[in-house]
Amino acid sequence: MSRIKLRTETVVLAADFAGTLVFAIEGALSAMRGGLDLLGVMVISFIAALGGGVIRDLLIAATPPNAIRDWRYAVLTFCAGILTFVFHSTFQALPPMLILVLDAAGLALFAVAGVEKAILFGIRPFVAMLMGTITGVGGGIVRDVLLTRVPAVLQVDIYASAAFFGAFVVIVGRRVGLSPAAAALVGGGACFTLRVVAATHGWHLPRANGA
Repeated sequence: MSRIKLRTETVVLAADFAGTLVFAIEGALSAMRGGLDLLGVMVISFIAALGGGVIRDLLIAATPPNAIRDWRYAVLTFCAGILTFVFHSTFQALPPMLILVLDAAGLALFAVAGVEKAILFGIRPFVAMLMGTITGVGGGIVRDVLLTRVPAVLQVDIYASAAFFGAFVVIVGRRVGLSPAAAALVGGGACFTLRVVAATHGWHLPRANGA
C-alpha cells in the first residue's frame, strides 16, 4: 500500500468517526423531540450518523459498507445515542449556536470523508464531490423521512451546497499538490465556514418566488 493511500485512509477514518459522533448525537436529539423511546432513539441515531456513508459506499461499490463491516461505527453511534438519552436534559439545554457549530462540524467532516473515500476508489472528481455531498446530507434526509417531516436539507439556508463546496475545495487542494490531510483540513474549513456564516446571516440559494 502506498504512503499516500495510507494517509488518505487515515484521514477518511478520522473524519468518519468524528462526524459519526456528532451526527449520532444530533440524531438522538431529533428522535427525542419526536417522542421516540430508547430503541427509537438508538435507531435514528444510527441512521442519522451512518446513512450518508452507507449510501456513498453502495454507490462507489465499497461493499459491504464500513458502517456494517466495522463494528466500531455501530458501537460509537449506539453509545452516543444512549448517553444522549440518559443525559437528555443536558444535551437539550445546549445553546442553539453550539448546536449549529456542531452540525456544521459534522457536515464538514462527512463531506471531507466522502470525497476523500471516493477519490481513494478512483471516482472522477465531479462525482467524488457529489459523493462528499451525499455523505454529509444523506443520513439527515433518511432521518427526517423516518420522522415524517420534510428533510431539513431542503429547507435550511446553505447546507448541501456547503458540503459540495467543501468537497470541491478538497479536489482543488489535491490538484495543486496538497497532502490528503491538508486538503481535507482546507476543504473542511471551507464547508464549516460557509455553513455557519450562511446560517447566521440567512443566506440561501435563489427561490422561485424570488424570496
